[in-house]
Amino acid sequence: MTATERRAVRLARLRGLYAVTPDSVDTPGLLARCAAALEGGAAAIQYRHKTADATLAEEQARAIVALCRERGALAIVNDDAALAARVDADGVHVGELDGGVASARARVGPSRLVGASCYDSIALAAQAVDAGADYIAFGSFYPSPTKPHARRASVDLVPRARALGVPVVAIGGIDAGNVRALAEAGIDAVAVIAAVFAPADPREVTEAARAIVAAFSAPVHAR
Repeated sequence: MTATERRAVRLARLRGLYAVTPDSVDTPGLLARCAAALEGGAAAIQYRHKTADATLAEEQARAIVALCRERGALAIVNDDAALAARVDADGVHVGELDGGVASARARVGPSRLVGASCYDSIALAAQAVDAGADYIAFGSFYPSPTKPHARRASVDLVPRARALGVPVVAIGGIDAGNVRALAEAGIDAVAVIAAVFAPADPREVTEAARAIVAAFSAPVHAR
């Protein structure tokens, strides 16, 4: 299988719940909740920890990659393409201040995914796709406890985003109560932090993930 084919296989798995980790220094606890999210049907885990030092970030990222490999899920690293390559993640997700898609691609190589945050901008999304982004992410669609001051995206942009020809991910304040509207609009996956990982009890994490997956996976009319 060529590198391009391996990347395509990875991309095809990016559907439904794309769980994004909260900041946590409790690595065993974080892994338990990630395992619970996967048990609940998450297709991917993005390792995101904005305050971790390099040692903790590598420890946690490696552990999450190993867990996702074991469970047949994707493991994505937020922001840090070099870390994604070192821990053999399935890809990296970059924002507008993280060096750009082309730079990330140069670091992670042709077989891994590169996703890009596009906030509320179709123009930024078009630039990302032109630079080689495998998927594009928009949001915040709803008020977000993780990023209360984030730019807000409208569901109206989803058809224009889909016209760019790559999977579209929604983020920001998404839970089982509002995910349906995004699925109906044609979103391919939903990136969720708080609504999945807020519970400390892994059993509750699994239940939260299942509720989002169930709402997202029900038949929709706008595919």
